[in-house]
Formats: sequence, structure tokens, C-alpha cells
Amino acid sequence: MSSTCSNVSREFDEPVAGTAATARTWLLLEQPGPWGAKALTSSHLDPALGRALEAAAQGSGVRIALIRRPGRHADRRAPATRRVYVAHTVPGNVWLYATTITDPEHLLTLDFAALGRGEPESFATALGGRPHEGDPLALVCTNGKRDRCCALLGRPLAAELAASGVGGAWEVTHLGGHRFSPTTLVLPYGYAYGRAEEHTVKEALHGAREGRIVVEGCRGGSAWERPGQAAELAVRRAVGEYAAEVLSVVRTDGAAPRWEVTVAHGDGRRWLVEVARGASLPPRPESCGSVLGSPARMDVVGVREVTLTALAG
Repeated sequence: MSSTCSNVSREFDEPVAGTAATARTWLLLEQPGPWGAKALTSSHLDPALGRALEAAAQGSGVRIALIRRPGRHADRRAPATRRVYVAHTVPGNVWLYATTITDPEHLLTLDFAALGRGEPESFATALGGRPHEGDPLALVCTNGKRDRCCALLGRPLAAELAASGVGGAWEVTHLGGHRFSPTTLVLPYGYAYGRAEEHTVKEALHGAREGRIVVEGCRGGSAWERPGQAAELAVRRAVGEYAAEVLSVVRTDGAAPRWEVTVAHGDGRRWLVEVARGASLPPRPESCGSVLGSPARMDVVGVREVTLTALAG
């Protein structure tokens, strides 16, 4: 495996902060069986339905992914029932709903714009969804059709979590950042992790149960764009703040390759965080089989606490 994109990234100690997929809301549909590279339209899910779901979610802030239980996958084309989750990850309005459906076509009755805004009512009324009362979810990317590292590293991790009794462990189709495999998303708070190991995922799940964010190996919170992800994590490390939902990215000024991000605390404190987009050198593949390149990285240049008077000035 020495030539895999994940091994090269690890050898170069490429930073993971600011690399998470962005989504205010995640919609997860259980779909057993094989997945293709674009799973919504290349699995046993009706491809016409997959295309319709992609169109419905376009521009809404909702990201759709397929999930399946870890282990061997019976090649069933039409499971009798499917688990569905929807999670909103914006601090101050974080929630995770769940339901079971028999016909995935019913997902088209959802109000995707409202879900993206953090309003779960259509999920409750249309699909009978209710707040999830079980453990937090650990979604491990295992889609080898997108990148072999996700299968080689992700599937064993998902199996280890399930075998050790993690009830919220699922395989998921795509979380981005193949070179950081195994990659994991923890819901409801929506923080992603790279180069994940069983013990770090369990720590993140334990933290989520207690309303804490684990920053070790964290790629960022999916509610924010990538400069905001890096900035929020930098503030957490700088001030030792690990409580969930107390920090928000309230403003991002500037444009690539440099931003000034305002991070606010629920107690009124604010920080200005300078973030610069750099290039990862020496060149390396962003995914297995791709040409050598210099993947973008989010470098935090400075973190400065400011008063509201200074901000107004």
C-alpha cells in the first residue's frame, strides 16, 4: 500500500484541518448492496430516483449520502425497510431525526429548502420522523469505487466499530478527502475526522454524547466552508474550548487565497482568524490513480481575540 494516496499524505504529514465536506444538513438513506462511484445513480437505488433526489437537494444546503451496515452486503435489490436519518449541524440548532421507510420515493415529498434551513417539520410529517434517541452516528467512508483507500482502510474500521458494539456505526458513500482515509463523520454535530482509528472515533462518539467536540484528527465542522472550518478549530485549540455548539463562524471576509474569519462564542467573545490557502508540497496525488498535484490546504496565520468595539471600528 506504499503507493496509495493516503500513505503518501500520511508520510508528508499533510494537515487535515479545513478539509471536511460542507453541508448544513445531511440526509442519509440506507441502501444495501454495491455502490458505484456516484452512488445515488450507480447502486441498486433506482437511478431515476437518484437523479431526482440530486435535483431536489441542489442549492438547498442538504447533502444526500447512502449508508449501509458494516460487514458483508447481501446483494438485495429491494430491502423491505430502510433506515433514514436527517441531521442539521449548525450550532444553536443541531438536531438528528430518524425514521424507517418502505419506499424511498417518499423522500421526494420532503421540503429540502426547509431542511437546509434547519426546519425538520417535513421530515416529521411526510415520513413520520422523530428525534433520534440512540447513540451518535459514526459514518465511515467505504466506497472503493471512488478510491481504493476508502475500501482498504474504511471497511476494516467500520467492521471494528460494529464488532465492538458501536450501535451507530454505518458505512457511507462519500465524505471527500480520500487521501485522509479512513474518513469518518460524527453526527449530530457534523464534525469529520481523517486518518481515523477505532479509539479516536470512540472518543469522538463519547464526546458527542456529552456535548463535546474532540479536535484530535478533526477535519472540521461540515456546517462551515473550509476557511471557517480551520478557523473554528484554531479557536478551540487556542482557548481550550471543546463544548459543542458554543462557537459559530459568523462572518468570512476576503477571498482566496486569504480570508479573515470571525468566530463568535455564545458568551459574547469574538476572535478574528486569518486563514490562508496554501499548496501542499511536494506534489502528491489527491486520490489513487490521479495525476500528481498540490492539494489546497487551509493554514491559520493568526488568531486574535477582539472586542465588539474593535469590530465595530
